[in-house]
Amino acid sequence: MYKKILAAVNEHLNSEIAARYALNLAKACGSKLYICFIAEKGMSGSNFEKAEEAMKRLFLDAEKMNIEAESITETGEPVEEINKIVRHEGIDITFASTRREDVERRFYAGTVARNLSLKLSCSTALVRAVHMGRIHPKDILIPLKARIAGMSERAYFTAKMAECFGSKVFIFHATTPITKFFHGEIHLTPAQWEKRLPEDISKFIDHMKKHKVEIEGRLLPGAAAKSITVEAAARRHDLIIMGASERSMLSSILKGNPVEEVLRETPCDLIILKPRHENQ
Repeated sequence: MYKKILAAVNEHLNSEIAARYALNLAKACGSKLYICFIAEKGMSGSNFEKAEEAMKRLFLDAEKMNIEAESITETGEPVEEINKIVRHEGIDITFASTRREDVERRFYAGTVARNLSLKLSCSTALVRAVHMGRIHPKDILIPLKARIAGMSERAYFTAKMAECFGSKVFIFHATTPITKFFHGEIHLTPAQWEKRLPEDISKFIDHMKKHKVEIEGRLLPGAAAKSITVEAAARRHDLIIMGASERSMLSSILKGNPVEEVLRETPCDLIILKPRHENQ
C-alpha cells in the first residue's frame, strides 16, 4: 500500500522524530523514502543548517537500513511545496510533525499540520513527539470509535508500525455510559461490555489478526478524550495512533473535538492518521 513515503523535515527536533517513524515504516513496507525540507522565506541561516543536518542524519540512517532514499530541498510555502512533491513523485503517505500552534490553539484549522491533512492527495500521518528519546514504542494504544473511517488502511498502518517496532497493540473503545430511567447509570462488567462491541471494531480486530499482530482489547464507559489520555498514562503506553477528526468546525465548537483534546493532553507520542487508500 505504501510504496513511496515522504517525511517533511524542518529546523525543529520534533520533525526529525516524526521522520524517524516514517523511516521505520519504510523499512517495514519495503518503501522508498523521500526526505524533504521546505525553507520558508526569511528563515535564518542557523535554522537552515539545523534542517539540513537533520536531513543528512536521516539519509545516512536510511542507507544503513538498506532503505532507498532521496532528499529534496525547496523554498516557499510548506503546504504548497509539499503538495507539489506529493503529486510529482506519486507519494502514498506523508509524515509531518505538529507544531506549537497545533497544541496551543483550540481549533487547529488553518495550521500547517491541519492544512496538510486536508489538502494533500495522499494519506497523512501527523506526529506529536512527547518523548524525544523514545522512538521504539513497545505498547501502542489504538482508540477506536464505533464507526471507523478508512478501516483497512488504518489496520494496515497500525500493523506495519507494530511490525517495525515489535510492538503490542492495545485496542481501546470509550463507550457511552448506559442509563435507565429512575435508576441512573448502569454499570456493566467487562464481559458485558465486550458483548456490546460495535461491528466496525470487530471488523478492525479481524483485519489486525490477518496481519498476525498481538492485540488486547479494552472497553470503558466515559468521555472519549479523557478516557484515552488516562488510559495512556495509567498503562504507560508509548504511542497513540488515532484517526483524524471528521467533525466540522461548528460541530467541534458545539460538541468538542476528541482528537484536538488528546493532541493537547497526550502523555506519550501521538500519530493522527488521515487515510486515503481505503479502496486500494
